[in-house]
Amino acid sequence: MTKGTQSFGKRHTKTHTGCRRCGKISFHKQKARCSSCAYPAAKIRSYEWGQKAKSRRTTGTGRMRYLKNLPRRFKHGFREGTIAKSAKASKATKE
Repeated sequence: MTKGTQSFGKRHTKTHTGCRRCGKISFHKQKARCSSCAYPAAKIRSYEWGQKAKSRRTTGTGRMRYLKNLPRRFKHGFREGTIAKSAKASKATKE
């Protein structure tokens, strides 16, 4: 038996399948662990030697539904429930 071309034809089983957490095809079925995000571990897998990989999934790569509004809300002290005075009314009082 050779180690080359003939052996590669026998490989038709899947070791990895889709991961629930990161969505990549990186979940090892036998080990029951994702090679990309380390699911089912509580902490997401990341290493200092993989700076590029970290930047791909850091804050700012998604929608940031909450964070993108923070600087604007901070400017006015996180006020809520107030109604803005209409520009027409304030213009009429000046004249």
